[in-house]
Amino acid sequence: MARIASASSPLSSPRTAPATRLSDLRGWMSRHSVEAAYITRPVSIAYLTGFHAEPHERLMALAVRRDRTTLIVPAIERENAERVSDQAEVVAWRDGEDPYELVREAIEGCARLGVEKEHLTVQAAEALGARAGVVELIDVASEIRRLRRTKSSAELEKLARAATITDAVSEEVMGQLRSGQSELEVALIIGAAIGANGATLAFETLVQSGPNSALPHHHPAARTLEAGDLVLLDFGAAFEGYRADTTRMAVVGEPNARQLEIHALVLQAHDAAIEAVRAGVTTGDVDAAARAVIAAAGLGDRFFHRIGHGLGLEAHEDPSLDPGSDTVLEPGMVFTVEPGVYIPGWGGVRIEDDIVVEATGCRLLTKADRNLRVVRQS
Repeated sequence: MARIASASSPLSSPRTAPATRLSDLRGWMSRHSVEAAYITRPVSIAYLTGFHAEPHERLMALAVRRDRTTLIVPAIERENAERVSDQAEVVAWRDGEDPYELVREAIEGCARLGVEKEHLTVQAAEALGARAGVVELIDVASEIRRLRRTKSSAELEKLARAATITDAVSEEVMGQLRSGQSELEVALIIGAAIGANGATLAFETLVQSGPNSALPHHHPAARTLEAGDLVLLDFGAAFEGYRADTTRMAVVGEPNARQLEIHALVLQAHDAAIEAVRAGVTTGDVDAAARAVIAAAGLGDRFFHRIGHGLGLEAHEDPSLDPGSDTVLEPGMVFTVEPGVYIPGWGGVRIEDDIVVEATGCRLLTKADRNLRVVRQS
């Protein structure tokens, strides 16, 4: 079959973040007597090589051996891969060809193979055995997740840039909200503002108004913003693959006493969780700090999700800040803090920010106004 390869030799450039990450992966391979790793999750490939590609049905994989690295891509992605990835030899296959021939060449002779079992299909696993002689599959997914949990200074810069753009869009959009707009219209306004600021959407924007705000993951619909509605905006910008995630609240017209009360309660829980963050405490401790505030107000059953989740190349990644979780916080971890209270038929309030753990506390990445904003009635 045709074999399209880049001219550059593997691992020939100066050490970069991908080179360091590949070295860390090879250290894991050596400790576990694994002869090669076969990485298939697009986000893992992006982390290890700098090559970002959206998931699609064509085979794409990274083969890491102790002496070489091979990035296998469909021909349609070859130029993009060669442009950004100087840590791997890029080989490409054309439609109609058998990509497992390139896989065989990359990992042949490796009986013990590291794979991401949560992502590898049964069909792919069978092909690895039949075509490349793989005898044993060893899960490497948890090690890659562990490496990704703490961010480098370069990653933190990109996350901070994504957060800054998200803050700017938050202020811009709040000034454009009007009664009579639909949730879908507001979502489009947010997307356009993110694009105008040089970023892309980190995930599908959530816009929830009135009783819809009591549904934490309600997707934007045709419902229009009406007088008295709470309006929940959950969105984020992505900058060079790294994602921000924030939630801010507004009300159409002047807020009533109950809306102000619930918003103040959620903000108090938000601040309590952030106050608890520092290296050495557990993710469960952070969740408990926010949950105690809401429970003391008699609304513990109305806060029914975790306090937050990790951020990076994905909008949801490790660490997960679940109730009772025992992951110990380390400097460089980045995650959301997002307590909420949701009352069916009335509405919901969530306030969310992105933070990075530091030795003696944490640093806020998102800083936009957290007050309950007033939407003008048209």
